[in-house]
Order: sequence, then C-alpha cells, then structure tokens
Amino acid sequence: MPRFKTILVTGGAGYIGSHCVVDLLQAGHDVVAIDNFANAVGDEDGSPALERAEQITGKKIVFYKADLLDKPQINEIFDKHKIDCVIHFAALKAVGESMQQPLLYYQNNLLGMLNLLEVMRSHDCYQMVFSSSCTVYGEPENLPITEAHPTGNITNVYGRTKYFIEEMLKDLSVAEKKWNIISLRYFNPVGAHPSGLIGEDPTKEFTNLMPFMAQVALGKKPVLTVFGNDYNTPDGTGIRDYIHVMDLASGHVAALNLLSSNQVGLKVFNLGTGRGVSVKELIDVFERVTSTKIPLKYVERRLGDITAMWADATLAKDQLGWTTKYTIEEMCTDFWRWQTMNPDGYPKKCKKTSVIVNGNS
Repeated sequence: MPRFKTILVTGGAGYIGSHCVVDLLQAGHDVVAIDNFANAVGDEDGSPALERAEQITGKKIVFYKADLLDKPQINEIFDKHKIDCVIHFAALKAVGESMQQPLLYYQNNLLGMLNLLEVMRSHDCYQMVFSSSCTVYGEPENLPITEAHPTGNITNVYGRTKYFIEEMLKDLSVAEKKWNIISLRYFNPVGAHPSGLIGEDPTKEFTNLMPFMAQVALGKKPVLTVFGNDYNTPDGTGIRDYIHVMDLASGHVAALNLLSSNQVGLKVFNLGTGRGVSVKELIDVFERVTSTKIPLKYVERRLGDITAMWADATLAKDQLGWTTKYTIEEMCTDFWRWQTMNPDGYPKKCKKTSVIVNGNS
C-alpha cells in the first residue's frame, strides 16, 4: 500500500483533476475531492466526472462541494479526514479572462492557496503537489525549457498567479523545514481518458484548442479560430508542447511516490513531451485520425500569447522515473472518442449515485 493513504484533491471535478483521481485510485490511494464548480460541471448533488471516475475504477470517492475562499469549510473537511497529502489543482485558468479580471484571479488563486496552506499546517499536513504551469517562464529565452530557465517575466495575469504561488512556496519551504512540496509545471494538456467516459468539458467560452476543434469537427461550431499565423515558426502558427492528460495524471502519482519516500523541501519539475507541435500541425493530425474536415479562420494574435515553447523533461525522467507514453495521434483519437460519445459534454445534472456530498451519501 502507498505510504500516503488519503489524498485531498482540490479542483478534483475539473479536467486534469478528474483524470488524476482515476490514476490515484488505481494506484491504491483513497481520494477526498473538493470543487466549487467554477471550471467544472456539477451541482449540489456532486460531479458527473467523478461519478464516472468511480465507474472506471470501481472505487468510491468522497466529494465535497467546497470553496477554498471559505476557510472554515476547508478546516471542517480536514477535521473529518486524516489527509496525508494534498494535490492542489483548484484555480481560475483562462488567460484572456485573467487579463480582463485580474483582481478576481489574484483573489481566487492566491487567497485560496493561502487558506489551504494555513489549514494544512494547523492539521500537521505538510505534503503537497502543486499544479503549476509553463506560463511561469514567459517568452522563452532558449528552447527546450529546463527548470533552470528564468521565471517571472510573464505575459499574463493567470501565469503571474502561478508564479507568485511558486514564490510563496519557496519562502515557506525555506522558513519551515517540515514542508515537502513538488511543483509541477505543465505544458499543454490535451486528450481524454481512453474509455471516453471522462474528458474536457469547458464551462466557459472555449479557450483551449482541442475542445474548440472537436466542436467544429462535430459541426456544432462553423469554423475554428486560430490566433495568429504570422509567428516566426515554419508554418506561422504558435508552437506548443501538447501532453496527453493521462501522462500528466501519471506525473502526479510519480510526484507522490517521491514525496512519500524523501524530504525534498521544494522541488520543481516540467511535465511535457519535449516535442514542439504547431497549432496547424495538431489540426492536421486531428483531421487525419478523425477523418473530419476543420474549416479555419486566422485572426490576430491574442494578447499574452507567445511564439513557441516546449519542455526539457529530463529532470522528471531522472528523479520521478516519469516519461510520456502517448503520441499526438492518441491525444487526438482519445479526445475524439470522448467528444463523439459525449457531444454535449457531461450531463448537466448529477444522478447522485455513490459520490458523497457534505458527508452524507
């Protein structure tokens, strides 16, 4: 059995959170998940994504509709459960929205983290995996990006909240040696669970490429808007490091394994494939593997977007024993399976099956 028995997953009903929960359950952990449904589908009765995670794994998830800005509520959850480690996904995450509503992002992402850390400390829980982002690097000075690349010269508010939290964790781990934290800097998560039961179901205007692309391929949207075709790249579109969400999920289990056997203080790892793929290239692969046609409309670049970035994930391979397994083709195929099985995303009402809400089944 893993040394960390019970894992609290904040933002557990979200896209990355729900896929990670599946991996955690399959690795033998118990999961307590919380979400306020700012980015995820759900209601007072629970989360369809987590119901399906139970279906995939055959295991129970304890779930609370909860908000990190409500500190007494979080305190109560820690009082009820002996939490061994926290995986912290919960955050507002739309780059464009962050530029329009900076105070909302600073309040939610920074204050939420502060509350969580204070409640953890008061319950003698010092183990955490933090969901960070490659946005902390800003416009790359060199490629591929290693963890030693400078951070802080960031082009958007969302990225700055991740950077400020990393700085907060740095200060905390220096001041209080009990803390044991891994910060995972994700590159661009795409794809879905191979079962097609869980996947990405954006609750806000489509900001991520793959859900938008799939909606166009389904005929639900007329055209895919591509932001910028005048970048200094081979085909003029931006280059990113797309990583399958299941590879990302396994990175969190690998991080837990390292924390459970070592006192690391604070360690940072890139999670990416190490390969840059242009927006146009991704669209071409998607069309090929799904036998669909996606009409494109090129518009001006978005404020805060950068030209190209991909990871050097050598450190994660050497210290976490983690590497990616899925190809670009599989990312597209798995997402298309999810989208065709669930053309309208998750059912918008929960069936209230075995997910536990507020302590009552």
